[in-house]
Amino acid sequence: MKIYLGADHGGFELKEKVKTWLSEKGYEFEDCGPFSYDEKDDYPDFAFPVAEKVAADSSGESVGILACRSSAGVVIAANKVKGIRAAGPRDLISTEHARDHNDINILGLSGEWLKDDEEAKRMVFAFLETPFSNDERHVRRLAKIAAYETAH
Repeated sequence: MKIYLGADHGGFELKEKVKTWLSEKGYEFEDCGPFSYDEKDDYPDFAFPVAEKVAADSSGESVGILACRSSAGVVIAANKVKGIRAAGPRDLISTEHARDHNDINILGLSGEWLKDDEEAKRMVFAFLETPFSNDERHVRRLAKIAAYETAH
């Protein structure tokens, strides 16, 4: 599994923590920026490259972790890339649900609202370690989304 990371100024500090947590557990990742804090940067500049790298992996094993102030901006931007299923869950339960039911391939994190580092850390590892259920109803729904993307 390859993990791509990105954030704007609102998620920069959290992204740096995620890098530490991933390193501690031996995960391979690529930081797609920014590489220093810039209060004037824009989330699409980091969300698009992460999403494109995840979508380009034909094995489907790459994932992304994005962060901005709310997580909404990076999720909206990432979801513009064909093949991306990004979500911005707010807690561990919604993170596990998003992986299990929706097979999200990009996790959006809120740099402002996720103040508990331990909860954020649990969310990151739940995202990476919770498998997609492959239940027929979830597979069917995701197939409908993929068909829509292809047709439009």
